[in-house]
Amino acid sequence: MEENKKGCSDDQCSRESCSGCEKNKSSFLVELNRYSSIKNVIGVVSGKGGVGKSFVTAMLAVLMNRRGFKTGIMDADITGPSIPKMFGLKNKALTNEYGMLPQCTREDMKVMSINLLLPNEEDPVIWRGPILAGVVKQFWTDVYWGDLDYLFVDMPPGTGDVPLTVFQSIPLDGIVIVTSPQDLVSLIIKKAYRMAMQMNIPVLGLVENYSYVKCPDCGKEIPLFGESKITSVAKELHLPVLGKIPVEPEIAKLVDKGEFEQFQAVYLQEAADVLQYRFTEHK
Repeated sequence: MEENKKGCSDDQCSRESCSGCEKNKSSFLVELNRYSSIKNVIGVVSGKGGVGKSFVTAMLAVLMNRRGFKTGIMDADITGPSIPKMFGLKNKALTNEYGMLPQCTREDMKVMSINLLLPNEEDPVIWRGPILAGVVKQFWTDVYWGDLDYLFVDMPPGTGDVPLTVFQSIPLDGIVIVTSPQDLVSLIIKKAYRMAMQMNIPVLGLVENYSYVKCPDCGKEIPLFGESKITSVAKELHLPVLGKIPVEPEIAKLVDKGEFEQFQAVYLQEAADVLQYRFTEHK
């Protein structure tokens, strides 16, 4: 039977990511920058936008950095980059003989984002899928990351071209799925979970953002979006809940000021424990 451009026979391919391609996933991987060494690559994903995926990415990176690990963030959400603003990064990325140089935060975390390359950070990125995917690959192949213990990849939402490129091109050691406590939570989580399963990427657990707001007077936790459903979904998928993050005005202020590294919240300490236990102490 004639093979298609992906190298799979027509009766194998019922969707873009077919089983034949999954078995040969390694053939899609691109080489890391030759002068860099990254021990663990963690993707942070969501089935839809607006759930705080970048927020969770940044918080995990800061927590692991505080534990003494060398960390970096690849902002792969090319059309909606927000990581540089959270850390107050305004200088443009430079290059040398080793490649593009990521910017460093106040606590010496490395960050690469399209906003560090654009002349004006407020300019929209109006590019088609193949160009977006190509930029993400360049963030892996052309950026001089140096030696990192953890690289956190802030993925674009959904299951389109760019998330697929990350899954296929970058050797992810695992992903964290971010969601919010709304009626569509089960559908949203399962889409991201099943994409990861098809690509043979381990799902480390779930994080719920906007979980509740705490009354400043009595301390009562108020569920703004109704009762959380993440526990039941996690049980169904046999995944741990790595943390529940409330609406926290003080952290929002730090984000607006570009001082995110100063947060004192402990909402994702369990997630940091999982990363440290799984990828360092028992790797």
